[in-house]
Amino acid sequence: MKLIKLTAISAAVLASSAALAAEPVIVVDGNEAVVYEAEPVAVAYQAQPGYADDADAGVVGNTLGGTKGFFKQVVNPASVSAEVGTLGYGANIGWSLNEKTELQAGWAGGDVADLFGGDFDANDVNYDVDSDFSNPYLGVQLRPTGNWFTMGAGIIVPDNDFDVRANAKGPNFRINNVDYNAAETGTLEGTMEHRNKLAPYATIGFRPNITNNFGLFGEIGAAYMGQTDATVTSSNANGNVTATTVNGTTTVKGSDVAKAAEKELEDKDWLEWMPIVKVGATYRF
Repeated sequence: MKLIKLTAISAAVLASSAALAAEPVIVVDGNEAVVYEAEPVAVAYQAQPGYADDADAGVVGNTLGGTKGFFKQVVNPASVSAEVGTLGYGANIGWSLNEKTELQAGWAGGDVADLFGGDFDANDVNYDVDSDFSNPYLGVQLRPTGNWFTMGAGIIVPDNDFDVRANAKGPNFRINNVDYNAAETGTLEGTMEHRNKLAPYATIGFRPNITNNFGLFGEIGAAYMGQTDATVTSSNANGNVTATTVNGTTTVKGSDVAKAAEKELEDKDWLEWMPIVKVGATYRF
């Protein structure tokens, strides 16, 4: 009976208010008075951390690391530049990877034959040249000493076409030590293009800053364009042409003269190493 009473008392104590629980409870059982000291019950509720969507979690600021960081940097370039040189007229955009390294993407092209004279000699034949350049490129610009001096390297995707027209010296075209009668040959003209679809390049240069945002630059170097493919035709392809050698004279067709000129152009590997000389201006954001 006492056990039942104690159980009921315990339940009552737990169900009472905090104030009542802090007070002593006196229970009279027959002739005995028993004092029960109610212990305050402390209940600790631990708050679970709520889920927080951090938009910048995992993104390192001012770098190309991480997806958001990459797109943020792509749409916020460090610089834009305008340039002119042996690869053509163009522009590029730069993204800073760190204080000494910049990734560049650009394009240069157009008719720039006049920049290197508008003509060239393939052995004894002089050719007038018109050009149509397209040179998209991707590269890295380094400041190894942290000052104006720069070093660059990258890849060009060349699509450069040359239209050529042979100029006779006197009455003949001299090709591979054979004199072909120029009047009988007619006009020799054709096209040239480099074989490489990807052309590695390297440059050195300087990039002084004129103001906090504005600067100038100059670069020299070379790109390996590879051997050239040439196509030359004669305006009198089926006509007879007198060819003179040290052993005497013979007669060939105009198309034979064109093939000899074509072979000489390819053997010369004209501009296999394309010189890079360019100057420009840069605006930094």
